[in-house]
Order: sequence, then C-alpha cells, then structure tokens
Amino acid sequence: MMRRPVLVLALLGLGCGKRLEPPGAALEPSAHATAVSEVRSPDGAASSALSPSPPSAPAGSAASDGPKPGSVDDNLPFTPDGITKIASVAWRTWIYNDTGKQRTRYGYLRAGAIVDARSPAIVNDGCAGGWYRVNPRGFVCVGLGASLKLDDPVAVASVNRPVRGHSAPYLYALSNETPPLLYFKLPSRTQMKDGEGYDVTERAANFRERIRATGQQSLVGELGEPPDFLSQGQKLDKPYGVKSPLRFVVHAGPASADSGFAISKTFLWQDRAFGLTTELDIIALDRLKLVTPSEFHGVELLADETLPVAFVKDRSVQKYVSDAQGNPIAHGAFSYREGFKLLDGKRLPGGLMKSHDGSFAPEATLRILPARDSFPSFATGDRKWVDISIQHQTLVAYVGKRAVYATLVSTGRGGMGDPETQSATVRGTFMIYQKEVSSTMDGDEDRSDSFNLRDVPFVQYFHKGFALHGTYWHDDFGKVRSHGCVNLAPIDAAWLFEWTDPSVPTDWHGAVNKERGTVVYIHA
Repeated sequence: MMRRPVLVLALLGLGCGKRLEPPGAALEPSAHATAVSEVRSPDGAASSALSPSPPSAPAGSAASDGPKPGSVDDNLPFTPDGITKIASVAWRTWIYNDTGKQRTRYGYLRAGAIVDARSPAIVNDGCAGGWYRVNPRGFVCVGLGASLKLDDPVAVASVNRPVRGHSAPYLYALSNETPPLLYFKLPSRTQMKDGEGYDVTERAANFRERIRATGQQSLVGELGEPPDFLSQGQKLDKPYGVKSPLRFVVHAGPASADSGFAISKTFLWQDRAFGLTTELDIIALDRLKLVTPSEFHGVELLADETLPVAFVKDRSVQKYVSDAQGNPIAHGAFSYREGFKLLDGKRLPGGLMKSHDGSFAPEATLRILPARDSFPSFATGDRKWVDISIQHQTLVAYVGKRAVYATLVSTGRGGMGDPETQSATVRGTFMIYQKEVSSTMDGDEDRSDSFNLRDVPFVQYFHKGFALHGTYWHDDFGKVRSHGCVNLAPIDAAWLFEWTDPSVPTDWHGAVNKERGTVVYIHA
C-alpha cells in the first residue's frame, strides 16, 4: 500500500529563501514488486491490471538478456511505443534512479509535462500505481503526482510549457498596490464588482489602452477567448503540492502585496484581460505591473576571441571611429551597459580603448573585465567553471583557461560580509548540484524585505540555498542587490542554464546531480 506523501517546508540553509518540499519525498517503497501490464479500452484510455510475471523474467529479477527491471542498471534510454505516456499533475513529480528503498532523485517534471513511458509498470509498497520508466533515465510513480490519463484537468490546464533558451520562460508580473484576487473560475461582472468593491469596466478598458500605447501588448500577446477548460464555468484544480487556500464563491482571496507571478496564458473575459498563472490561479492583468525583461546581456566569446571585455558604465558615452588619417572622430554613442570585446586592452592616446569592431570608447567610462594572469588548479582541459567576483560584480564562464562568456551580476548586498549573519554571497569553490527551469522563492530574496516570487527563472543551486538565477524584479546588474544569491540578467541566465552541468533533459523541469556539476568559484 502506498504511503501518502508528506509535505515538508525545507529551509535550504542561508541564501535565497525556502522551497516547498515536493510530493513523493517521503516514499519508502518495499523491495517486493509485481509487474503490471497496461490495459487499454477501445477509446485508448489506459488502466493498469495486475498480471503475473512471465516465467522467463519474473518481476524484480534480472531477465536473461537485460538488467533487473526497476534497478539502477535499467536506465538506458528506450524507444517509445508512441502510446504509453505519463502526465505530471504535481508541482514536482520526482524522477528516481530506481524503484527500491535506497533510490535517489535524478530530477522532476512540472505539472502539464507529458512524457513517453515504458511499461510494464512495477508495483511495490511505495507505489501502488506502478513505476514507469521515462527517458532519458529514471522512474516515475503513477499516483498523486503523475497520471496515465493525459486529459487530467491539471495536465490540460497546464499545457503551456516554459520556454527555454529565451530571456524569460514565462510572462512575468508583479502585484500592483492593490493585489489581484485569485480567481479559480471565470467570474461574472457582478462577482468581480462584489469581490473588488466597484465596477471594474473602466479600469479594464484603460489597461488595454495603456498596454497598446506603451508597446506592452507584445508581452501579453493577442487576447483571445478563454481556453476551453474554463469556458463552461469549470473550477480549476491545483497541481498536487501547491497550497490551496480557503475558497469563496469564485476566488480564494487576494494575493500578497509583494507577489511576483509567472503567467502561462492570457485571454479576454467580460472585456477584461486575465492571465492564468503557473499555479493555476486566474488573475486580472489590470491589477499587475507587467515585467518587460531587461535587455542587458553579456558578451559571448568565440573560439578565437578572449578577454578583455568592457561594459559601458555611464548613461551617455561618446563613441569614436577613425578618420582617413587614423585619428579618432566622434561618431554616435554607446548605450548604457553595452558590452563589447576590446581589441587588446591597451590604452591609446587620449585614454581611448579600441573595440573589436574598430570603434573607440574612453577608458574612464568603462568597466573592464581583464584577462586572468593566473588560474585556480581546477581550470584544466575542457572543464567548465564559473568565475564570480563580488567586488567587481562580474561573472566569466570558462572552459579550462579559455573564457567563453562575460557579464555583470548582482550579488548579496552585504558585500564581503559574513553570509552567516549578513545578506552576503558565500565565497569559496562549489559545484552546481541542482538546476530548475524555474523555482518559487519566498522569504529572503529581494523586492524590499519580503517577497513571494513565483517561478524565478533558470535557478542553479550550488551551496545550500545559494543559487545563480535569472531576475525579473530588478535591472541593477553590476551592483550588489540580492540577499545572497547571484542575480543574473534574464538573457544571461538562460544562456548559462543551458551551458552548465547537470543538463536538464527536454520536458524535465529540474535535474539533480551532486557529483558532477559545473564548478562555481566565488571570490573577492
């Protein structure tokens, strides 16, 4: 019999904050297993039926031509049959290395993910619904967090997946002065008026005109009809593992005033723009401040390029080019924090520095990331590592001794203080041990002294609760700002997430590897 998972609030030491421990963490399956064959009805729906194992390969034993089913050795990628699939219906559906008592985590799926699975299922005391193998490795338990029913309401409502390799995996927004109500079904005009205290018609119209005039319409997209799973007055179920507060007639009260939201879909209802959050709340967009992602980004270095790299640190900086005689003449201007590769790092007459494209900038207006004159012992061969300077607020990604990316960051506002007692970034040599496409943080990060930031993008944990991650609530990169994490501009966070190890397989939302992650070296 499967034990009911226990939810635990796990404080990951000092750092960015705390995260809700996902379902499945407390499961302790028995080693006694039974194979389950999948039965499909004429309409294609899947169910499971207990069946005896074939004599040639009993459940829990090694087949003559392959590894023991459900074991660590049973982790080679498989060819999908195109039929057997699993839908995640939990905030975190954990993927394990095997089905036994000593199993460990490879990563997890997010609600709405639909992945190929391999049957027959393996049933034991820890998973009455059966363990299924998923690609490229690992096993998922069908139960509270995962379903063979691809039309599960949570899976259908969470169908819009995060975008990877992009500056922002979702549309982000912050609570306005009056935070939005958390609707769980589409409200009528009367219900909106009753819940929010007045007729919102004018406010809704003003919002639509404002985003059109300011260009934010491109963030919201074309506002069409509500999705089918809401159009008939249906109530939204929460993904398993997400807090479900007390509900009134059509809403669960207001969000906290310091909330940040990740929005997976926008639509128009009763002439009002709404968004569907990743936690499956319906919120009125006119109660939010939409986030336009920062355009700042670092400089990628090609195989034949190297440091130094420079970033313009003043708001208005004159750009120079050479005339026919080779003398510098004014020609346009650099933009604030514009990054470029310096030709050789040498100062020319007049204090000018030359970029790779032949233009010049005054050295006094630049923040220069010079080439290293020495390297730590781990900077060998093709080993990846990340070099972060707290005093200079910079990050450089290296392969061995070759720099491949350089940018500005925001570390803890405690500067060089003690991270045990101050809002400072920990110093030392670490390895990235867990990566998440997005992760909700609450309690310790930024935006004043409290926050409830949903789906912080491209999170990479390297020591307890300290992480590299993208940031949508500020654009102060190059200055100390955080409570201890290393804040990255959205474009930089997306690039670094795909570059570092452990890699997160397609369709997974997170991956864990405590032995082979990319080195993170943080120093003064």
